[in-house]
Amino acid sequence: MIINNIIIPKAIIFDYGGTLDTNARHWAHVLWDAYRAAAVPVSEAAFREAYVYAERYLAKNPVIAPEDDFAVLLQKKLDIETAYLQAQGFWQIADAARLEYVQAMARFCDDYVRCNLISSKRVLAELSARFPLTLVSNFYGNVAAVLSSYGLDGYFPRIIESAVVGVRKPDPAIYRLGVEATGFEAKDVLVVGDSFGKDIVPAKTVGCQTAWLKGEGWTEQEEDESLPDAVITDLAELPSVIK
Repeated sequence: MIINNIIIPKAIIFDYGGTLDTNARHWAHVLWDAYRAAAVPVSEAAFREAYVYAERYLAKNPVIAPEDDFAVLLQKKLDIETAYLQAQGFWQIADAARLEYVQAMARFCDDYVRCNLISSKRVLAELSARFPLTLVSNFYGNVAAVLSSYGLDGYFPRIIESAVVGVRKPDPAIYRLGVEATGFEAKDVLVVGDSFGKDIVPAKTVGCQTAWLKGEGWTEQEEDESLPDAVITDLAELPSVIK
């Protein structure tokens, strides 16, 4: 844990994916664990290619419905990834068998999230008793359904979701909307997120205080640990850095 400045907020903004659900593990790593647990016979390089393809496909096409919970989202995402692996010749498998793998990997990831959320809920319960909480997330228009299915909906009366507001991280504008939703000035708002580039940098640009949940990212890159007000490696550390 690194504390660069005393954090005294009046409201807190949380990121969702990679922060609350995986405790700072990038979703690519979680999904790759699922592939390995299911013994899918593809290389990590092939998986990464499929992962990027699926991310871009989902960003451009209305595949995810507003009522889809995370289990359904995972199934749709893994279906796109594995179909890509199949089409590109990385994986020789019949469709029926491939879909069985999709179901197994989706269950693996859903179980992973539910395990992580035990600790995340403790943090949210403690902090929601002290501060108003807001969620700012790059998501597909179904984050409310995801929160509800995991019992998180009661913590976030205010949600700023990229697919709904039409702006995505790392654009600082999405954090300006988050700050406006809190009703406080940016200097009185703490932003908590796992992505240095998508959460910490734009939140600082807006003028917020920040706590970086540093973990296993997608790529190796240089990050300035002096920029955030605090650096933590476990979400459970968060309450101790807030005055």
